[in-house]
Amino acid sequence: MRALLSAFGDPGHAFPMIALGRALRERGHVVTLQTWTRWREHVRAEGLAFVPAPEYEVFPRGPARLDFYDAVVHATEDTLPLVRELAPDVVVSDILTLAPALAAELHGARWATLIPHVYPHGERDFPIYSLGARLARGPAGRAMWRRAHVLVERALESGRKDLNRTRARIGLPPLSYVHGGISRELALVGTFPQLEYPRAWAATTHVVGPLMWEPPADDVEMPPGAEPLVLIAPSTAQDEEHRLLRAALDGLADAPVRVLATYNRRLPPRPLRVPANARVVEWVSYSRTMPQCDVVVCHAGHGTLVRALTSGCAVVACPAAGDMNENAARVDWAGAGVRLPRRFVTPRVLRLAVERAAGEASIRERAHELARWAAAHAAGARAAKLLEALNEAPVASRSSLPPQLMAFGELRGWDSNPQPLG
Repeated sequence: MRALLSAFGDPGHAFPMIALGRALRERGHVVTLQTWTRWREHVRAEGLAFVPAPEYEVFPRGPARLDFYDAVVHATEDTLPLVRELAPDVVVSDILTLAPALAAELHGARWATLIPHVYPHGERDFPIYSLGARLARGPAGRAMWRRAHVLVERALESGRKDLNRTRARIGLPPLSYVHGGISRELALVGTFPQLEYPRAWAATTHVVGPLMWEPPADDVEMPPGAEPLVLIAPSTAQDEEHRLLRAALDGLADAPVRVLATYNRRLPPRPLRVPANARVVEWVSYSRTMPQCDVVVCHAGHGTLVRALTSGCAVVACPAAGDMNENAARVDWAGAGVRLPRRFVTPRVLRLAVERAAGEASIRERAHELARWAAAHAAGARAAKLLEALNEAPVASRSSLPPQLMAFGELRGWDSNPQPLG
């Protein structure tokens, strides 16, 4: 099978796509990955062909304004010759990259969507995505969210019209439904099913588990001693003042733990006070470090969060912005960590959160349960098999898939099956 994968260049989107490409390559397929040039050598090191993605500045300052949909049109025009040249059997586009999906549709190729985080579109009684609210427990809360979703539905309809105008500009017919950037042939959701609220799922949407990859990194020396190890793993893009890092170092200074902290190659603007029980390093390999840790304190970026859970670590989630709020709410709801809103990130409160995450047996066991699930379910292989099935499906059956819905069981009691339970 020839596969063209295309991802937005931020690590949270590029890394899961590289993991998918590696899984496809290991199964004998020929893979080309299109993303930002900063990942060129890493992509090639995985045995994948690399193609640079168009990198347009959206909403630039100055008179030459290029809005989002203008950028989509330009990127589609740039991507279509690549699709025609490669003639892929399957195109997989990241949820943030519309152009490859539109180019695949213009070419008549099968296309799938990779969603490298929790599914962003909720049911009408779910909390609005990214607010960080927990799932309602009673009818009053569900009714409140249904009323709030009226505004969401208006925005989705406006987005549908904008997308249809864009489709018309490149010669594609309009869509009658919202979420037009997600394939109705196959959508791969790269997260833990235990982080997804119980809902109805389209038969073509599959929660495959976390798709994880990281660039090579040297080992680091652990803080000496036998006390529990706490990793402070801040975001690579948020919290410029390193508020979380400072609060953790100060709050855990005299705690009976060892602390390993990284500033992720973003030097703090002011010197850090490093206590005797801590080591601060420039960068760490999460895949090699987290299995040695007991608790991970992070901003709840999806990649860091699922790596911690895959390693069996309890999580203290301190969201900084955007979907970090949603991720923190989900890990709290799943019982595998403690959520600490940004306004409460102080040394004392953060220490209390770490003590709770490390001390509550139910949180530790839930984190271990997710780690066991991840060890038993190879997300990359599962996603690759679904893409193979899409490639092998007759075109007629793909275009007339029935709108079946399947429902998840209660995810708090999830055992072994990563697929929606019928």
